[in-house]
Amino acid sequence: MYKKAKRSFGLLILNLFFIALCFATLVPILYALSVSLNANNSLLSVDFSFIPKEFTLANYKAVFFDEPILLWLKNSLILAVVTLVISLGTGIPAAYVFSRKTFPGRKPILRTLILLYAFPSLLSMTALYKLLSPMGLINTKPGLIIVYTGTEAVFALWNMKGYFDTIPYEIEEAAMIDGASPVQIVWKIVMPLAKPTIAVTAMMVLIYVWNEYIFAVNFMTGSDTYTLAAGLYSLQATEMSGNWPIFAAASIVVSIPILIVFFLLQKNMTTGLTSGGVKG
Repeated sequence: MYKKAKRSFGLLILNLFFIALCFATLVPILYALSVSLNANNSLLSVDFSFIPKEFTLANYKAVFFDEPILLWLKNSLILAVVTLVISLGTGIPAAYVFSRKTFPGRKPILRTLILLYAFPSLLSMTALYKLLSPMGLINTKPGLIIVYTGTEAVFALWNMKGYFDTIPYEIEEAAMIDGASPVQIVWKIVMPLAKPTIAVTAMMVLIYVWNEYIFAVNFMTGSDTYTLAAGLYSLQATEMSGNWPIFAAASIVVSIPILIVFFLLQKNMTTGLTSGGVKG
């Protein structure tokens, strides 16, 4: 009885700790929400309050009518969707091949890919600029898609390969005995099993493209080509000239699409994040 009570008390303390941690991570979001809704609050107001003293939607109105946020949203959506399709379309088949097949150079290729993925993107910016500039791909969506896809296709490959490694090969052998073709095995057996991990990979790719800032700012120089990250930066270029309440409102608006996608995929993501924990 004593051990059971001690264990329950320990779980209670642990749960309270994680609840407090969750509330702590929400503080910046609540801070931005309060600044965006309060007519009197500035970013560093001495009388700041999380509960708006004078409620207003003027900052959100300014975001949609005074700033080209819908254009930035369109640009980010195009980049995110195209990058997602190409990254998953190339990364998943490659992951399956590297997981199931053995061929000369397999391990060196995997090591090279992980080395390239681990290389800091900031250090490769000059080289990428010199490669894309002669082809006229600077300040264009295709140029930025090439950069994003080069990064995220490798991520998709490694993330999916780790999951394919956990699927027992005996399942595919049983399907072969039943007369299934290789294409049927992949589409009707392997892919349905990998659905949760595909959802996780897709979500991670979307978050990366949605929030990516360094390449978006340096490779997209025209205001009509800004992504959401670059557009948000333009709203507060300097601490003296930036309009922080509008910036806070824009930050909240920008986060809503990703939150919607996350909640739609939440069930699959929970399964996918834990599915590779035990190797079959």
